[in-house]
Amino acid sequence: MWLATLMFPMVRLLALISSAPIFGNKQAPMRVKIGLAVLLAIVIAPTLDPMPAVPLGSPQGLLIIVQQIIIGTAMGFTMRLIFTAVEMAGEFAGLQMGLGFASFYNPQSASFSPVIAQWLGIIASLAFLAMNGHLMMLSLVAESFHTLPVGEMMPAKSFYTAAQWGASIFAYGLQISLPLLAALLITNLALGILTRAAQQLNLFAIGFPITLAVGFFILSFSMPYFSPILDRIIGEALATALKLVKLP
Repeated sequence: MWLATLMFPMVRLLALISSAPIFGNKQAPMRVKIGLAVLLAIVIAPTLDPMPAVPLGSPQGLLIIVQQIIIGTAMGFTMRLIFTAVEMAGEFAGLQMGLGFASFYNPQSASFSPVIAQWLGIIASLAFLAMNGHLMMLSLVAESFHTLPVGEMMPAKSFYTAAQWGASIFAYGLQISLPLLAALLITNLALGILTRAAQQLNLFAIGFPITLAVGFFILSFSMPYFSPILDRIIGEALATALKLVKLP
């Protein structure tokens, strides 16, 4: 029975750590993730209500383990969408600046991403840590054991809420990149008018440096306004994750 008291919470914690940003980094060793989940389970388990009296190897026990995996993964996925929106904004910006071809390895997603998207992702990760987002995320999963005890499954409306939150990443990505897209649109219109007025100018020779210069200038100018937007998105993500693990 004591093993179930530790194992059931640990499965939910491990699913969250594996899918959440920062903790779920592909470069982090699996031993570190498992050790962190075990440590958190040891701390949290004494504060929880009694676990369901079912053996771990029984069909009911395996069903509870699957439920904890789904709950933890859904919460981690909700938080990871923050960085997906930021990286999408970087992809929009890089494409308009002409840097869509410049890509580097992104350790956060274990894939290649445009350099602007990776740069914004690094800034978002540092801001997330500076805002204690990782601590708020751990506090949220600890609270989830009281709002959605072990043995209970997420209600059906929680999956609809997760789908709605996933659809919002497009809106957030556009909001973050909108100042840069607007500035580059005006720049491209100006270059088009200039090319029509002086057709001997080589658009490819002067257009690329100008769009790069304007893009980097707008990026540096808009950085002070990036933190409040990210703070609001993190707050909404935490509220959405908590909504997922509340019984009706």
